[in-house]
Amino acid sequence: MPIRNAIWTVGSTPRQLIEGRLPSERALEDMIVASPRILSDEWMLIGRQERTASGGFIDLLAVAPDGALVLIELKRDRTPREVVAQAIDYAVWVEELEAQDIDAIYRRFSSGRDLAADFQARFGQPLDEETLNESHQIVIVAASLDDSSERIVAYLNKRDIAINVLCFQVFDHGDQQLLSRAWLLDPVHTQVSAAAAPKARGLRESEPWNGEFYASFGLGNDRRSWEEARRYGFISAGGGSWYSNTLNLLNVGDRIWVKSPGHGFVGMGEVTGRPQPSVEFQVTTPEGQRPALDVLTEGNYHRAVADDPERSEYFVPVRWIHTVPLEQAVNEIGLFGNQNTVCKPTTPKWRTTVERLKERWPETA
Repeated sequence: MPIRNAIWTVGSTPRQLIEGRLPSERALEDMIVASPRILSDEWMLIGRQERTASGGFIDLLAVAPDGALVLIELKRDRTPREVVAQAIDYAVWVEELEAQDIDAIYRRFSSGRDLAADFQARFGQPLDEETLNESHQIVIVAASLDDSSERIVAYLNKRDIAINVLCFQVFDHGDQQLLSRAWLLDPVHTQVSAAAAPKARGLRESEPWNGEFYASFGLGNDRRSWEEARRYGFISAGGGSWYSNTLNLLNVGDRIWVKSPGHGFVGMGEVTGRPQPSVEFQVTTPEGQRPALDVLTEGNYHRAVADDPERSEYFVPVRWIHTVPLEQAVNEIGLFGNQNTVCKPTTPKWRTTVERLKERWPETA
């Protein structure tokens, strides 16, 4: 159904705010450029009004922490169905962009700044040109969406085309205006679809998912400790919904192969519970069950934002079948890797990676 919000003031006599409007969608675009968090905390804007090969202009272009591009199209004066078709047409062009093309786009957008350096500063990890634009997603920004366009977007998502709609509404409140937003679909589904989608130009082949998950366990800046994860049985992620949301793909009984970026594959195990925020997660100690944040001392686990559900650390309990210390990590050329915390790989590289790991760790076969 179409997304519509209503807002009331809080008090003994609540008052419903009247829906208003911005002077133009250009004003919304200006606001997004000034404060990209209006769209997402997890994206970095890299382009604006970029001309495509067909002569059109992409409203905004962003990059996610895994190097996936995000094509953002504002509805403007087009019908919702027209903007969906236009965005898909632009996505054909985006898919063909190489690393040097993307760097040139960013230099035009940022008045000459270096993309690799700014990506490192923004996400705390180096930009890997090998995976830059390995996938992409489409985001339509609109004040409303008609039933037909909603059906089109839902149809494409069922077939793992990474497209979503972000609906904005403006409300008048005295001499101020308030902006609200709502996603048509769960953003984690779009993120996962983008990560799994093969490139149409043939750089990535696709095959049926083998039923086993890939998990990334990042250590950067002492955020978390792999030795504690081995000892107490968990994986975790946090610092933003982009990192923690994909943990929700996991259910009890799922098998996960864990890689620590910069080191290699370090373990394989079976999920024993659903994701839990750090303030609720408990670990087993010789003294019994205790709060994780009272026991874990070798990483900060985003303690400073533990009460913020968008940024806090989330934990998934795991029964380890095999683990190794970081210095024994399996890090061979050609093994699968991905910046998403959890994903369902559908590339031949994933199958061969699992086969190779089972050879190295026979107890996981």
